[in-house]
Amino acid sequence: MSGHSKFANIKHKKEKNDAAKGKIFTIIGREIAVAVKEGGPDPANNFKLAQVIAKAKSNNMPNDTIDRGIKKAAGDVGNVNYEYVTYEGYGPGGIAIIVDALTDNKNRTAANVRSAFTKGNGNIGTPGCVSFMFDKKGQIIIDREECEAEADDLMMMALDAGAEDFSEEEDSYEILTDPDSFEPVRRALEDAGIPMAQAEVTMIPQNYVQLSDETALKGLQRTLDLLEDDDDVQAVYHNWDEE
Repeated sequence: MSGHSKFANIKHKKEKNDAAKGKIFTIIGREIAVAVKEGGPDPANNFKLAQVIAKAKSNNMPNDTIDRGIKKAAGDVGNVNYEYVTYEGYGPGGIAIIVDALTDNKNRTAANVRSAFTKGNGNIGTPGCVSFMFDKKGQIIIDREECEAEADDLMMMALDAGAEDFSEEEDSYEILTDPDSFEPVRRALEDAGIPMAQAEVTMIPQNYVQLSDETALKGLQRTLDLLEDDDDVQAVYHNWDEE
């Protein structure tokens, strides 16, 4: 991963998210509800909930909002009817795309996702058609300007806590973990007061693909925009080299 910074893209997404923070908080609220239903309201004993809380904090969700969401979900477990579903396919130029959704109506979500691919001149594939091109990893991005720790100290802290890899970019540090080690590493950094621009378990492409054709670029951007605007879509992963 070294040499391929995602920090600028993360900042861009943060700016877009700030303009639609209500939607982001709604998405995370759904994830909290499902995590509580599946594993209970205590993040110390619920790994999935701990992951969602980390995501909430990296999106600047206030602690009291997180706590309210957990308490509401704990008292409303029987009424939580959302389920996770994943779609895979190709955008223009052979760009691999994975879509994670959390929905109470799979037919609606499937139709919307298929429409987003079609309108961008891409197509939905069968499960597993592109996921083999990605690795599931815990990823923590740290803004160098916000972090007072020296790079070597930060690296040793992360590796000692169980991280797999540490890389330096011009404007950021990236820490990668095995999914099972993500929460211990994130907690160690949080306990040390390290500010994190992003902290979540994600799908990281093994290789990135560049697009130069303007028509393909416009089609891909249309698909990604439609997916990001869909309330059921939780996350979109792709191997397009946006730099």
